[in-house]
Amino acid sequence: MEWIRETEKGILLAVRAVPRASKNEISGIHGDALRIRLQAPPVEGKANQALIKFLSGVLKIPRAQILISGGETGRNKVVLITGMSKADAVEKLHFNGR
Repeated sequence: MEWIRETEKGILLAVRAVPRASKNEISGIHGDALRIRLQAPPVEGKANQALIKFLSGVLKIPRAQILISGGETGRNKVVLITGMSKADAVEKLHFNGR
C-alpha cells in the first residue's frame, strides 16, 4: 500500500505512529507509511487523540474529518480523511512522498 491514496470515502493515510517523542512531527516514510512522532504516550487512546489533533492542525481541517479506521491499538494505523484531495493533503503535509 502506498502511504496515501484516494478512495470514494476520502483519502487514506498509512501512518506509523511513534509515541513518547520529544515533539510532534512528521519524520518521513517508514516502509509504506508516513512516520509521525507524537509526544503522547500509547495509553488510553492518548496517542490516537494526539495524532488526530496533530493532523487536524497540519491539514487545517476540523478533527471531525479525521478518523482512525484501522490499527487503533498498534503503531501502524490507517487514517481516513474526508473533504480533502490527495494533492491538497500532500501539499499541506509539506512532504513530497519520497
